[in-house]
Amino acid sequence: MTDTVKKTPAADAAKKTIVVKQVASAARRPAKQTATLKGLGLNKMNRTRELEDTPSIRGMVNKISHLVTIIEERG
Repeated sequence: MTDTVKKTPAADAAKKTIVVKQVASAARRPAKQTATLKGLGLNKMNRTRELEDTPSIRGMVNKISHLVTIIEERG
């Protein structure tokens, strides 16, 4: 038997998200920083992504804070 968890619309709406924008190029940066950008879904200047606000995402953003900026925090 498997237990199923039903998500309520209120639970989905309560998820916190952040909007991250790439403000600097990944050119001439260490491979780890480029990989972190790709992990966040960013790879070109001035692109934005709306990501779930989790400790792992925040850690990735903090590691490359000189390349990205948080535009908005939702939720």
